[in-house]
Amino acid sequence: MSAAKEERTIIAGPAGDLEVVVRPAAAGGALSERGSCALVCHPHPVFGGTMDNKVVTTLARIYAELGVPAARFNFRGVGASGGQYDKGRGEVDDLAAVADWLQQRTGASGLLLAGFSFGSGVASNGCLRMPGVRHGLFVAPPVGRYNFAAVTSYPCPLSVVVAGQDELVDSAQILVWAKTLDPAPQLVELPEASHFFHGQLAVLRERLLALLPQQLAEP
Repeated sequence: MSAAKEERTIIAGPAGDLEVVVRPAAAGGALSERGSCALVCHPHPVFGGTMDNKVVTTLARIYAELGVPAARFNFRGVGASGGQYDKGRGEVDDLAAVADWLQQRTGASGLLLAGFSFGSGVASNGCLRMPGVRHGLFVAPPVGRYNFAAVTSYPCPLSVVVAGQDELVDSAQILVWAKTLDPAPQLVELPEASHFFHGQLAVLRERLLALLPQQLAEP
């Protein structure tokens, strides 16, 4: 497959402009006929998280390689996006705005939502609030915050990536939380990975390229 060229643009958001980068779907990907688009949420804005984070860009490339158009975007107050940080609340509204725009642009009926760290908290609430979500992917989710503990079930299949050497999120707490969910999520455990997956992005990519088509297969 040839490398897809990304497009950077600005769209209207609920608190001001939102900066978005779209990666077109590669032809012939395993999910290319499923009628979905993907959105990837970045880590904590207060601590330097942006849509250009290497985990976020890796996730967007994975979706595109699988044949799904993928967008990553800066939450309010980050980069060229207007507004101010809203502790994970208004950021869900940002996600919904980008989802509406991307679905209109691509004609996709389904949404695949992904997030890394803080972004997985936003994606989690998106899975619960937004229509048409077909899958959620949470990478190193901080399950002690952002309403995770109150959730016992999601309306879509879920994959959770656990970094075994995570220095910022308690990986054991993620595993305990995952056991409370019904249906159970698909766990992707990377024992050697730190929170930012230094030296482990290729492993993450390989695991998700194999897993996502299986989990999103038609019943």
